[in-house]
Amino acid sequence: MVMSLRRRGSDTPPPGATGRVRVDRRTKNLTKRLRPGDIAVIDHDDIDRVSAEALVACRPSLIINAGRSITGRYPNVGPQILLAAGVPVLDDLGHDLMDKLSENDWVEIDGDTVRAGDTVVATGRMLTADLVESEMARARTGLSQQIEAFATNTMEYLVREKDLLIDGVGVPTIKTVLEGRHALIVVRGYHYKEDLQALRHYIREFKPVLIGVDGGADALLQAGHKPDLIVGDMDSVTDAALTSGAEIVVHAYRDGRAPGEDRVEKLGVTPVVFPATGTSEDVAMLLADDKGATLIVAVGTHATLVEFLDKGRKGMSSTFLTRLRVGSKLVDAKGVSRLYRNRISLGTVALMLIVPLIVLGLALSATPGGAVIMNLLGARWDDLWATIVGIFT
Repeated sequence: MVMSLRRRGSDTPPPGATGRVRVDRRTKNLTKRLRPGDIAVIDHDDIDRVSAEALVACRPSLIINAGRSITGRYPNVGPQILLAAGVPVLDDLGHDLMDKLSENDWVEIDGDTVRAGDTVVATGRMLTADLVESEMARARTGLSQQIEAFATNTMEYLVREKDLLIDGVGVPTIKTVLEGRHALIVVRGYHYKEDLQALRHYIREFKPVLIGVDGGADALLQAGHKPDLIVGDMDSVTDAALTSGAEIVVHAYRDGRAPGEDRVEKLGVTPVVFPATGTSEDVAMLLADDKGATLIVAVGTHATLVEFLDKGRKGMSSTFLTRLRVGSKLVDAKGVSRLYRNRISLGTVALMLIVPLIVLGLALSATPGGAVIMNLLGARWDDLWATIVGIFT
């Protein structure tokens, strides 16, 4: 029945259909093609804030999650964001759901059940505010275990990457000059759009080196800025950003494998490869620090322990250590926007006062009456100047 439903075409919904699905196991890939009114089918345990905000921005009519939106490992805020935005979430339908539905299938939602025609595809649970709150309360009780695991992963990373963290061993040579300059590192993460907007005066005056981490390069372009450097594994950045003229640094695995390198080279761009454990966010910070940036301003990066845990992966321990490594230079974008005010020099103020006076004088001298007034003012000025000279002589 599912196959016959697919053959009916993606443009004409069958009788009783609730909506058309977009299917992808990776949420960030799905949001690239998700359109308003579509049903998003994901397989995402512990939906994090960034993923939830990206889904909300696409305005789907419903989210069907094959995984568990809250597993109880830690109190992730993604489900609360989705429900607060009015996006229903049908949760915990089983991971095999991803093999039962295909892109552009039409489905019907009957309570907690997903149907394709007369066939029941899967059954889950519809999230409510009360259910999410109770699940979050249960997750908070297990937070201490996650902190212990985080600390263990942090020590393991420190042992593996001590040469890179302490001495900068393995940092590649790049053409972009950061010595003595500010570096603005943009990650498409927490509140990155608001932070970039707040920093527009800072960017215009200080002209920092603009570093986009994967999709952060597109965020810079969308905000009207051209990235100088793009760092990442190249899985979530557009071709337009990669061919914008920025220098490309491909984040590779520690053994040298760099899946993103082939993609960049096919675009006619020769990248620099940086093998390192950890995240692309870490690589960008270590690169800016090693190349002599005097200040590193972070946009959309992870700043708190809950944000580290919200990514749901062990690699975030590297971000914690990287922040310790560059801590003397690192400033969060929100701090810059609150402390920084656009400065107007005294020369600019003087110019703003003098130019209107000159224009007024020219306008007066062009008329007979104005010429008389100008002559009178000139005579008064001569008298005043003579008086001043007489006092001092």
